[in-house]
Amino acid sequence: MAFRREKFIPRGGPSGGDGGKGGDVWMESSERHNTLVHFRFNPEYEAQRGRHGEGSKKTGRDGEGIVLKVPVGTILYDNDTGEVVHDFASPDDRMVICRGGRGGRGNAQFATSTHQAPREHEEGRPGEERHFRLELKLLADVGLVGFPNVGKSTLISRISAARPKIADYPFTTLEPNLGVVAVGEAREEISFVVADIPGLIEGAHTGSGLGTQFLRHIERTRLLVHLVDVSDGSSRADVMKDVEVILGELSSFGAELEKKPMIMVASKIDVANPDKLKKLKQWSTRKKLKLYPISAVTGEGIEKLKFAMAEEVEKLRK
Repeated sequence: MAFRREKFIPRGGPSGGDGGKGGDVWMESSERHNTLVHFRFNPEYEAQRGRHGEGSKKTGRDGEGIVLKVPVGTILYDNDTGEVVHDFASPDDRMVICRGGRGGRGNAQFATSTHQAPREHEEGRPGEERHFRLELKLLADVGLVGFPNVGKSTLISRISAARPKIADYPFTTLEPNLGVVAVGEAREEISFVVADIPGLIEGAHTGSGLGTQFLRHIERTRLLVHLVDVSDGSSRADVMKDVEVILGELSSFGAELEKKPMIMVASKIDVANPDKLKKLKQWSTRKKLKLYPISAVTGEGIEKLKFAMAEEVEKLRK
């Protein structure tokens, strides 16, 4: 609230300016980010407040907004209601997630021909305050699934430039690895992203092993590649039980994972048990699934599998 007080201007009148608007909080998907770890250490964000209005009918400056960057594949939930606010499925997708408050009106706004010295003025409105939950689901074309130690990490290291940790103990892979696979000649090259998901075990859909943390990552894949260890050295004797357990976990998790197109892969065929391989072939034929025997160590069958994956991905993209 202000009044003009200038020499030679009698009855100067009201001159209180309006307050500035508070800044908005934006969220934008970015290909430069691949984790949400920056929100863990700094979980609260605030846009700038609007400046006060001043005398001489000066409007206060608007507050500056801020842009929070999230990786592509982030889902934004309202933490209080649990509803999905937005799915950042493509790069440079941007939206306002919290609006700034409106600036109040100064007393100059209330002047009329009959009310020439108003002392009324208006408070600014507070900006929104909201609590969100962020969940990141990887965006990959192909997801590798199977028990721990069936050769998923070795396969992704053979077909792409990804270099995951590889060792002979269960749960060597503790976080999903992404690799880009390119197939074909330069002009007609097909490239797709493969996700190496940590091994699943019985009860994964209820959280056993590393289950539910990573089953959600394959919700977005177009194609599943199911690796089955048919080697003699495998600690699990019944190859068909392994297959049924993984399929059971996929269907129990929900999200219709069991309906996704699938390619079966018999891994470690350089040391294969003929009986296991035969059973897997018969089962795949019965289920009308293509089976590709491979050895990531010798390289046998790798090229054939790469082309099959590329062909299937192209079909699904169309």
